[in-house]
Amino acid sequence: MRATVIRAPHDIAVEEVPDPVVQAPGDAVVRVVLACVCGSDLWAYRGESPRRPGQRIGHEFLGVVEETGPGVSRLAAGDLVVAPFVWSDGTCEYCAEGLTTSCPQGGFWGSVGSDGGQGEAVRVPYADATLVRLPDGAASDERLLTALLTLSDVLGTGHHAAVGAGVRQGSTVAVVGDGAVGLCGVLAARRLGAGRIIALGRHEARTGIARKFGATDVVAERGEAAVEAVRELTGGQGAQSVIEAVGTEQSMVTAVHITRDGGAIGYVGVPHGSATGLDLEAMFDRNIALRGGVAPVRTYIPQLLPDVLDGTIDPSPVFDLTVSLAGVPGGYEAMDERTALKVLVKP
Repeated sequence: MRATVIRAPHDIAVEEVPDPVVQAPGDAVVRVVLACVCGSDLWAYRGESPRRPGQRIGHEFLGVVEETGPGVSRLAAGDLVVAPFVWSDGTCEYCAEGLTTSCPQGGFWGSVGSDGGQGEAVRVPYADATLVRLPDGAASDERLLTALLTLSDVLGTGHHAAVGAGVRQGSTVAVVGDGAVGLCGVLAARRLGAGRIIALGRHEARTGIARKFGATDVVAERGEAAVEAVRELTGGQGAQSVIEAVGTEQSMVTAVHITRDGGAIGYVGVPHGSATGLDLEAMFDRNIALRGGVAPVRTYIPQLLPDVLDGTIDPSPVFDLTVSLAGVPGGYEAMDERTALKVLVKP
């Protein structure tokens, strides 16, 4: 089959690799129908997170089950499924608590020795626990299928940030970051009943989506100017709930300074760089809570799936460029150059 590999920084290629096969009783082989490029993939692309030459890449996909091992009982060939970006066994204490990303038997697509989502097929360990079956009819609805793909990562990650930030009915929320995760954080905040949502971003195409998703205000400034703007909008206090969806030192500094005393930050931006700019003294003095991390999206899929299916929320606008598998290297370039928000891949 063909799959995307990373050879070196800024060197993405589509190569012939061995077909995935069932290796354990609980495995399934899934033919990929849709995949995408994640903002976090760019850290490997830019050389900011290490990868072995030739390592697979991509962790967001949905597809059709082609084959199952003898231990798989909940799925069958022909089922349309979505995969969270981490596989998990569904039986350990962490899985029982909903923290599937800490499963000792779990792993990330594209890790050494595993298939990546940006390919023609994927071997899925612990298929019964990992994969979520989708309605067969969704396969013929292109918009719905695209929206369902966000359940593999960005929608669940935005929801995780909103939950960590303590978003509740009527609360004021500020979202730092105008990438796909930040925009899904806006959508998640609206879904949870936020009364006011302030989106921080300077790209008009992206802030336009933020408004469509429920943002009531947009702040285009950065740094101290952004802090001043958010505080002016909130009567000098800041937002009760802040979503941090970037992972840089500047974004975390901004998040801390725009949080209202007694508020909370939900952080899901993958940390990169030498520091995160976390001012513990300021957080201590102002009673600011910090919650977040790697989103256990497998736990959130059953909660979010009904709202995607019935159209209550539609995250599909985060995709603004579609490529074939052969076009994936160009998709990385487009996202790296910020000429694309999020790239949809149709193998």
